[in-house]
Amino acid sequence: MKIPLVDLSAQYENLKNEIDAAISGVIASNGFILGEAVGAFETEFSSALGASHVCALSSGTAALHMAVRALGIGPEDEVITVVNTWISTAFAISYVGATPVFVDIDPDTYQMDPKALEKAITPRTKAVIPVHMYGHPAPMTEIMEICRPRGIKVIEDAAQAPMAKVDGRTVGTIGDVGCFSFYPSKNLGCYGDAGATATNDPEIAERIRIFARYGQAAPHHHTEIGYNARMDTMQAAILLVKLGHLEQWTARRREIARVYDKGFAGLPVVTPQEAENAKSVYHLYPIQVERRDQCLKELLADGIMAQVHYPTPVHLQPCYSHLGYGPGSFPIAEHFMARTLSLPIYPELSEQQTSFVVDALSRAVVPVS
Repeated sequence: MKIPLVDLSAQYENLKNEIDAAISGVIASNGFILGEAVGAFETEFSSALGASHVCALSSGTAALHMAVRALGIGPEDEVITVVNTWISTAFAISYVGATPVFVDIDPDTYQMDPKALEKAITPRTKAVIPVHMYGHPAPMTEIMEICRPRGIKVIEDAAQAPMAKVDGRTVGTIGDVGCFSFYPSKNLGCYGDAGATATNDPEIAERIRIFARYGQAAPHHHTEIGYNARMDTMQAAILLVKLGHLEQWTARRREIARVYDKGFAGLPVVTPQEAENAKSVYHLYPIQVERRDQCLKELLADGIMAQVHYPTPVHLQPCYSHLGYGPGSFPIAEHFMARTLSLPIYPELSEQQTSFVVDALSRAVVPVS
């Protein structure tokens, strides 16, 4: 049995008529750039989130970059984030000349540790980027309580967590700006690169829109040195179709996570914990095991396309060696990242496939003597 980490083919087969019609509609309209579907997606996604303003963009990386730029962050500033994230989170800080400052994570939820955050704040701290890793919300209530009195901006990296909730609030709408990725394998994914920002601040929304569209405050009137960071219409049309299925898909991901939780009980496997005040959308199901690399090798041999997210913490990447961090700087995150691997989890995963994963992992972590 072959089980991919994500089965985009199965998802397409279930939506084939809707997707094909959406793509054909864009082609027939010739509105490939800033066509009607872009504005429609912004409206529908903002409604789903409960945010006042959504700006559709070319990628999740662009969303982070535009958000950091729109908040006026620059070379004299520091921005705090975590190390167990995709590199784009840190790159967005570097793109504007600011300095990334890293902090450790909570050992149970794998999210930013508020105590570590508070200790890392200096007079140069301009913003914090909590990352809702693996689909689980960061502790936003605590983070906002730390940042708001100090005038520190908060940019939520919600690339892996569309519609996740914490304390009854939807992530991406709690800080100053929320950033989303619609990379194909995401919970809400298109057929290329795309992303979006969400905010309740009209001034921030307008600045992001200007920066993303060549710095134009009006057609051919360039008030800023801008970028070409627009979402293309084809991706917006595809996302409009998929958005209507996201709630159902999220419920199925949560069901699979509960099956995994039960199946791995009693095994030498650390499963992801969901905080009492949080609702994870399980973009990933990261487990911790001893002999991680050997375990991964055995799962792959069984046809289970498990994966490591991510092999190297951001602070140990060569491009950030100048910051002076080294092994041991963030022991909780480093311990977690050396032991973790992600198991297949997607709405189309069948009960038979889920059972196969549980059985295969059981064999891998409890080898026959």
